[in-house]
Amino acid sequence: MSDTSLQDQIDDATLDFTLGESAAAIEKLNQLVKLHPNSFEAWHALTEVHFSERDFNAALKAGEAAHALKPDDIHINTSLSRIWMERGDKPQAEHFGAQARTLSWKDELKSPPETDSIS
Repeated sequence: MSDTSLQDQIDDATLDFTLGESAAAIEKLNQLVKLHPNSFEAWHALTEVHFSERDFNAALKAGEAAHALKPDDIHINTSLSRIWMERGDKPQAEHFGAQARTLSWKDELKSPPETDSIS
């Protein structure tokens, strides 16, 4: 594709989407996932663009690819929950929503609480 970094190319496709050029974004992201099938970020971006375009089958396919790469990512679990809800499968939506909440709680527990102190 280009000599720019993979993240820059994902950002470029995301910009296309932001500017209303969804077809261009999808084309670029499809090319990226072909060239970099282990790029969680590219798969997740493709998931979100397809979701926004209401192509839930394509969003699910991309989301499942991203999830296979990073099953403990809060964001992809949230995305899959939203996709399953739109597809009308409440149990699957709740499963991924619960996964996202659990991961969020685990993340919160890793961070020490901030203290309010007056110096």
